[in-house]
Amino acid sequence: MTYMTYRRILIVVAASRFMRWHERLRDSLAQRWPQAEIAFHFDPRADDRPASQKQLLALERMLLRRNKPTLCDHLQASLHSASLPPGADVAIDLVGDASPSCAQRVIRPLYDGQITDQGAVAAILSGAPPTLAVEDAATGAILVEGLPSFEAADGLTGALEAVYSRIGVLIEKALAAPSGRVETSTSRSERRPRAPAAFAMRNLAHQCARWLYHLCCHSPHWRIGWRFVDGPGVIESGALSGSKWRALPDETNSFIADPFPINWRGHEGVFYEHLDYRRGIGDVFFQPFDANGPAGAPVAALSESWHLSYPFLIEEDGALYMVPEASASGAITLYRCVEFPGKWEPVARLVERVEAADATIFRHAGRYWMTSVVRDGYGGYSDTLAIHHAPSLFGPWEAHELSPILVDSRVARPAGAVASHNGALLRPVQDCSRGYGKEMAIMRIDALDPKTFRQTLVAHLGPGKLWPGNRLHTLNRFGRLEVIDGAILTPKYAPFRRALHHAIDSRALNARDERVAIPPAGVKPQAE
Repeated sequence: MTYMTYRRILIVVAASRFMRWHERLRDSLAQRWPQAEIAFHFDPRADDRPASQKQLLALERMLLRRNKPTLCDHLQASLHSASLPPGADVAIDLVGDASPSCAQRVIRPLYDGQITDQGAVAAILSGAPPTLAVEDAATGAILVEGLPSFEAADGLTGALEAVYSRIGVLIEKALAAPSGRVETSTSRSERRPRAPAAFAMRNLAHQCARWLYHLCCHSPHWRIGWRFVDGPGVIESGALSGSKWRALPDETNSFIADPFPINWRGHEGVFYEHLDYRRGIGDVFFQPFDANGPAGAPVAALSESWHLSYPFLIEEDGALYMVPEASASGAITLYRCVEFPGKWEPVARLVERVEAADATIFRHAGRYWMTSVVRDGYGGYSDTLAIHHAPSLFGPWEAHELSPILVDSRVARPAGAVASHNGALLRPVQDCSRGYGKEMAIMRIDALDPKTFRQTLVAHLGPGKLWPGNRLHTLNRFGRLEVIDGAILTPKYAPFRRALHHAIDSRALNARDERVAIPPAGVKPQAE
């Protein structure tokens, strides 16, 4: 992999605002550019954050984190007092107005267009993630831009950890490709931040309401929709219209999600994630199908001591393989089907030492390509796209030169197998900008090689009359069998559950067949 090389990198930060994420950024840069000298320059300015903001972070650290370390923790600058001699190759300006003479080039992060992280705080207090960017301080050119996911954020602390983690990723990308340029693609609405105390009270009320909701209902309760289709399906038409969707039967104490259909040597059916609420982790199950639909009871297919989901399937040399999501295992593992559908064995660890979700493999231009979303222990699970490629399904797999490719909760996370249509590769993705698995998009891959990746939005999908519920996050098809999934209100009390689901499904089956366009959050997602 080819990177821009550096001899000296300077990180300019206010001594009064020196935080754990700054130290983590330094360590990450040192790992990527081990030959470079990397040091901090501490600016003497005072900490100008409002006292209420500091108090809220301190309260959250005590109550939410039980005094465990966070990326927002203040560190002593005196312990990192080493400095570089004049003439650094590049300076990372984390104060917003560092002197241009401190290095040959100066770059700085932007938070909703502002030069300090108070722009991010304002966005968070208003209830939205900020647009993140890195600019060339001399020219004002935007080198890279992203939108973080807040799906795992707890309070102001968790949201800032997502911001700091992802701005670190973007800074690395800007340093690796300093000649890159992007056009700002996100329209920024006016922020109306709440006072920190009001924000804390709102979060507390939300947590109480969520606790009551979970007391009465399973949440989220995912279910799978299926139909037989002749002709174009969702990925080709960009809509859920056509044949009516029917829900697979599920159980009171579990949900089912991430469907992948297959017809293997005359055996048709759907592999999917099955999560028993009592056990708390997912396994892979298989639902047999016949010409009329589901036929017989589901079959347990694959179980591990860690969570499994998203059972991606691929055929190779007459054998069937599965790459389930198993981020808790720290690897992306390939399983071979020994006896269909219920016996599988691991045959290769394709990528190791990675927290990756929803690995999706496809063939293109004589190579194998794998998209996934990766995480480094902080922030959401759905905003950072990684791509690997290999000459064979079995490897060796290497990271794309631009990987991580982008940080964008709207278009990063895979949502099903890549499909070929009219000579184009179409990639289903989750749009998590309004929450995990809320909506989907179809992206067209315009360019892909070991040094390039570009994609364009061609369709946007969400739940509605034809597929009721409040989420939609997987789309797949094999032959005539097309499948999706989504979440639905599910009371724990069985009579209420049955009555509610019957009413919802009856309305869906009687709904008018119409295309409903759901606009994505912001404007058209950028191509990276």
